[in-house]
Amino acid sequence: MTQLIKPALMDDALLKDIAGAHSLTDAFHLWWLGQSGFLLQWKGRHLLIDPYLSNSLTVKYAATDKPHVRMTEIPIDPARLDFIDVVTSSHNHTDHLDHETLWPLIAANTDLQMIIPEANRQFVADRLKTDPKWPLGVNDGTSVTVAGFTFTGLAAAHEELDRDENGNFRCLGYLISFDEWTVFHPGDCIPYPGMVERLLELSEGRRIDVALMPINGRLPERRVTGNFWGREAAQFAKEIVAGIVIPMHYEMFTFNTETPDEFVRTCLKLDQQFCVLKCAQRWSR
Repeated sequence: MTQLIKPALMDDALLKDIAGAHSLTDAFHLWWLGQSGFLLQWKGRHLLIDPYLSNSLTVKYAATDKPHVRMTEIPIDPARLDFIDVVTSSHNHTDHLDHETLWPLIAANTDLQMIIPEANRQFVADRLKTDPKWPLGVNDGTSVTVAGFTFTGLAAAHEELDRDENGNFRCLGYLISFDEWTVFHPGDCIPYPGMVERLLELSEGRRIDVALMPINGRLPERRVTGNFWGREAAQFAKEIVAGIVIPMHYEMFTFNTETPDEFVRTCLKLDQQFCVLKCAQRWSR
């Protein structure tokens, strides 16, 4: 049996690091929690972006011809994250909308608010067994503000631009603005014509300080919808003039991963600032 990758911090050590970061009041902090999940802390407020903190997919696919063999240990039980203000889901795939992560999170945070694509409202309610009115829905170009964070939706192609019967996009990226900072998380996505221009239009002249980009790419033999390749993620970050780019969506499942090597080489070639995090490692601005 292959040994799992150990997160940089786990359990009590991770919680201690999160609590200690409060003292840096003029900064904001990011912890990569694996796959596409990030914890963002700013002025004592906490945002969870697309968390996947369970083994639900490994269990679901264990007896199939597409086993989801986990590569990295779970850094924290979501039930211990009892200080979260808002959580996002960018689309309906389980590693971005995981009931085994979200149920304990909802139980631990009675005032938790959730951001979703408007197109997915009933699906989210059915999976989480919540009131359909509870989540806050956005679409491409629309915004909502929660706990000081403003979320603006950007259509994401995973691998197509998929709309519901009302024209709302089922997969979104989120442009997240707070104070003078802006973070971009595209969810699962491949580059598509006009994406850079649309994102820059939605940013309304604000610099995108951090781009969180998937790098696992897309191969037909994986039989799952794909993402940016590492070289594409680096190029995209350069084109949107991102202050820094951080890779994600790798080292979770053995059948659907890549190394950051191509991403790093391309960033160096383009002179694009980047940071490769270990799972549960903190990055601070």
